[in-house]
Amino acid sequence: MLRKIGRLFVIKNRFEAYLIIFALALGAMERGSHYLDAMPGWPGQLLFAACSGAVFLGGAKILDCLKFEKAQREAEALETAD
Repeated sequence: MLRKIGRLFVIKNRFEAYLIIFALALGAMERGSHYLDAMPGWPGQLLFAACSGAVFLGGAKILDCLKFEKAQREAEALETAD
């Protein structure tokens, strides 16, 4: 039963990854807008840019990990087939 529940928290395909990245971007832009309100001028803009940059880095890592996991599954399938 715990295994079934645990599978809910695993990103299985690119569509799920894009949904998660979108949710991260919404949260980051909300936080960035609060930074702009709290710190007008270049400090707020710098923190806003850092929030959006973090989403780019995190999204790239998620998508790279999906490619790596797919390649690993294919390599394991070839090993078991031999």
